[in-house]
Amino acid sequence: MATPAAAAGANSNPYGLMAALEQGGIIAQSVFAILVIMSAVSWYIMFTKLLEQQKIFNQAKRARASFWSAPNLREGANKLEKNSAYRQLVDDGILAQEQHTKLDDPIDRHEWMHTSLRRSEAAIGSKLGNGLAFLATVGSTSPFVGLFGTVIGIYRALIKIGAAGQASIDAVAGPVGEALIMTALGLAVAVPAVLGFNWLQRRNKAALEQLSAFGSDLHAYMVSNGAVRPVTSAPKLAAAPAVKAPAPATKA
Repeated sequence: MATPAAAAGANSNPYGLMAALEQGGIIAQSVFAILVIMSAVSWYIMFTKLLEQQKIFNQAKRARASFWSAPNLREGANKLEKNSAYRQLVDDGILAQEQHTKLDDPIDRHEWMHTSLRRSEAAIGSKLGNGLAFLATVGSTSPFVGLFGTVIGIYRALIKIGAAGQASIDAVAGPVGEALIMTALGLAVAVPAVLGFNWLQRRNKAALEQLSAFGSDLHAYMVSNGAVRPVTSAPKLAAAPAVKAPAPATKA
């Protein structure tokens, strides 16, 4: 009668992931570890960037709702969250306005403010893009990392065929299965990274477009000394005059 341990060993899959890692040795295990690390970091970046982008979108809504109702820039800046992208843009604009009067060789105020605000927007955009290069790298290189494990698995299969003198299924099933598993792992890491990169890039573009529009309105407000403000709500339509019903006709 077979013991429970022997029965469990007989029922275990000899061509699964763990068996492939054991048969592949240090090379297969290293490739698997690299792919796991790349996948974990990719998912962490996608999750954190998604939260960061959503925070920027929420800041844009609050800036449109509260900033332009303030009587001046200082009070408007105080209504924005500290360390937010929109607060940074307003603070940089105020600082540039103060520095313009201190220049030994002053340049046009419009040009100075435009350059300062665009530089601030570029800094915010650079911060939003942090981590996306890693996603692009993972998306482009992880299939090749998996392919390296595939090549090693095929190489081991050929060695077994040469040692056995014939291409039997028992001799090549393990190494070929290992090769296919590594290929699948490489693709499983690459596809989410590529999709996440493209999606986050599009959201970054939308966030920066909103920030650029706010910066343009801020620039117009500052160079006009507060005379130019964006329209934050639709104008109310005048109520139509009520139509009087005709008086009933009287009988003669």
